[in-house]
Amino acid sequence: MTFRAVRTLQEADFIAAEDTRHTRKLLAHFAITGKTVFSYHEHNERTSAQMIIDRVLAGESGAIVSDAGMPGISDPGQEVIEQAIAQDIPIEIVPGPSAVITALCGSGLGMRYFSFYGFLPRDGKDRRIFLEAIVRQESTLVFYEAPHRVGKVLADMYRVFGDREVVIARELTKIHEMFHRGHLRDHEQLIAQEHLRGEMVIVVAGISKDVQQEEEEVLPPIVDHVKLLVEQGLPKKEAMREVAKRHQLSRRDVYQAWLDQEDEN
Repeated sequence: MTFRAVRTLQEADFIAAEDTRHTRKLLAHFAITGKTVFSYHEHNERTSAQMIIDRVLAGESGAIVSDAGMPGISDPGQEVIEQAIAQDIPIEIVPGPSAVITALCGSGLGMRYFSFYGFLPRDGKDRRIFLEAIVRQESTLVFYEAPHRVGKVLADMYRVFGDREVVIARELTKIHEMFHRGHLRDHEQLIAQEHLRGEMVIVVAGISKDVQQEEEEVLPPIVDHVKLLVEQGLPKKEAMREVAKRHQLSRRDVYQAWLDQEDEN
């Protein structure tokens, strides 16, 4: 906690907390008393946001607190910020620890450009479709994930991205902070190093220039391959799926190559 954050809690008339139990412990630690504390979480975000706005319009000042992150970054906060901006209510951001930035800086992967995607879809098919949509991103990719899904997520990343550098960060800014480094091909060994607990951050290298060049060289004949399968009676969608599988490319890239050639013609 920074001095500024403590002062903000001291001066606020009310505090909207993701978990009131944790926040009350925090207030007790800093001997902050006499504050109205109420829940503000993903299940009541819309109604609580309106209540926060109403109280501020009535002349009170408030603070929003998340458990172990930054409000609005995969945590409640965006709804009330949007409403405040819409009604010209001043907002003040009090910076604190952010798992995204901490993991990125500690990963050793490229930091000049990065893309943060929060939590991936829980359904495996939806997750793979999402990953296929970003497979050609050059920027470093950052995700949040729960420990019980991390194995399946890494397996899907290897299936879609191929082999890339990956870092799994956990317990960030805490006593047992750890960075597990390796490659997606070793995803089973990465999660077997020790029992992974708590939400974690997955940092994956973006597509390399060499891979981009290889894909650009292989894409033209891929369209011919699709046409051949279509001529043999396979529906175009099925043909694209089969070609993507054989060439270890995403269906999105095969489809884009098809569209590009149609535009040229």
